[in-house]
Parts: sequence; structure tokens; C-alpha cells
Amino acid sequence: MKKYTVLVACGAGIATSTVVCERVENLLKDNSINAEVVQCKIAEVASRQEGADLIVSTTILPTTYSIPALSATSYITGIGME
Repeated sequence: MKKYTVLVACGAGIATSTVVCERVENLLKDNSINAEVVQCKIAEVASRQEGADLIVSTTILPTTYSIPALSATSYITGIGME
């Protein structure tokens, strides 16, 4: 079974990405998806995207990436999380 890599990024790679990282890990586990979740700063995403499958960001993405990217604002605010 393929193991996916998910980058979870925020401005500093500390506070909000920690919350989202935990929630993404739980979501993947609950859905039996084999994945490694990597927490990082948004400035590091460009250099880490090779080999990754998805970007989950808590901040505005500064550029376009070669892999799909999602906004995790709902995971922070709870608004529209459904």
C-alpha cells in the first residue's frame, strides 16, 4: 500500500500547524489512509514538495506548487469544517 506524504504548513511552523497537523493525522487514521504528516513553515514548502502528495496550509500560499494544496482555515476556526 502506498504511503502518502502530507505537508502541513503555517507561517512559523509552530502554533497553528501543530493543531492542524494533529487533526490531519487523526483524519487520515480514521479513514485508514497510510500517510506521513510533516509539519513545516510555509517558506519551506517549495523545497519539500518533491516527494510529497499534498499541502495543507493555515496561511495564504505565496505561489503555486506542483502538488495539490488545501487551505486549513476551517480546521482552525471550525467554520465550514463539515
